[in-house]
Amino acid sequence: MDDALRDKLLRIYAESKTIAVVGASADEAKPSFRIPRYLQSQGYLIRPVNPRGGIILGERAAASLADLQPPIDVVDVFRPTAEAPGIARQAVAAGARVLWLQSGIESEEARRLAEDAGLTVVMDRCMGATHAELGLGPGPQRP
Repeated sequence: MDDALRDKLLRIYAESKTIAVVGASADEAKPSFRIPRYLQSQGYLIRPVNPRGGIILGERAAASLADLQPPIDVVDVFRPTAEAPGIARQAVAAGARVLWLQSGIESEEARRLAEDAGLTVVMDRCMGATHAELGLGPGPQRP
């Protein structure tokens, strides 16, 4: 990883407190549970977003980003690529500062929408694994 990307990522972790996880799951075997659980263990406030509702990681899941009260520092996305532009629009409307698309998710349209509104964008990168890669913690545990 080059120095500019490293600095950008370190800044995101240092300046973020609240992470809205779109596509959060209550299924402990899924990355959409394990990664937010790891981030929660590292001191971040996790705000799960799942239209089915329920309790995920001890927090009531919101049906959508619009249902969350600010502040939202990062919108961490565990949804299919096709949904990324719509989620980017919601992240902008919610006042988020960062749009983070998890491993395997890349969308130039989502990037453009978010960056045009002033958000920092990270694509195709696991937020938990990156935290560990940067030496900020042990990293998420495998099931």
